[in-house]
Amino acid sequence: MTSKTLQKDTMRVLKETSRTFYIPITFLDKELKLTVAAAYLAMRAIDEIEDHEDVSNETKHDVLLKVADLLLAPQFDNEEYVSVLAPIQDKMPEVTLRLADWIEVCPVEARAIVTSATSEMAGGMAKWALANWQVHTREDLDDYTYYVAGLVGVMLSELWEWSAGIKTDRELAIGYGRGLQAVNILRNEQEDMDERGVSFVPDNWSRTELFAYAEENLAKADLYMQDITKRSIKLFCRLPLALAHKTLQAMREGREKVSRAEVEATVEEIQQD
Repeated sequence: MTSKTLQKDTMRVLKETSRTFYIPITFLDKELKLTVAAAYLAMRAIDEIEDHEDVSNETKHDVLLKVADLLLAPQFDNEEYVSVLAPIQDKMPEVTLRLADWIEVCPVEARAIVTSATSEMAGGMAKWALANWQVHTREDLDDYTYYVAGLVGVMLSELWEWSAGIKTDRELAIGYGRGLQAVNILRNEQEDMDERGVSFVPDNWSRTELFAYAEENLAKADLYMQDITKRSIKLFCRLPLALAHKTLQAMREGREKVSRAEVEATVEEIQQD
């Protein structure tokens, strides 16, 4: 596959995998757009391993730890990756099977940022898979939300600095990721319990405390935005954040999520600002 064909195919898989993130990623300038798309797909690749209901937690742990090690190598070894995936290969979607492609399409100068963050995420997911995602304390919740979302904020901040020289606060970047994840936890709380027997809510917490946790971190996300001066990057960051705020408000009003019409209106509103 030629470089140009792979780039085009990357955007195709991104659109098929996540319409939610496809839109804000298209706001970015070309090189950064491709980098963030590759990073999203690389992280989604390992997330599919963590989430698969037909793979045991022990197998998830072992596979994810091996993938974490492979991602830290100077050159990603796809043959070894295929070997590591062998026990679960027939269960995995295209985005997971093609991890090597997402690394290859990532610009060389930014590749280490993406592979390092994805490796750290894989290691954290491995730990939580073995623990069956049982969150008992605020510290547990902070740890889990860091690995699945906070470090995405850190990685993106490193990409903003690499691409545009924009410096941001690390803790606020983590808060940005945690805030989005906390909204997801609130929205999917019952589904996670019913379908996976998993609760990401600390012991003795009600939804009141969980709402407060989401609001605390979304407030950090709002502060994070103040350091971002480039319009295309600001647009990218503002859309998921705006939707998170609106989803939180919708749940406070007793609705499960924002409507498609509200999503479309938010996209237009962000672009016109």
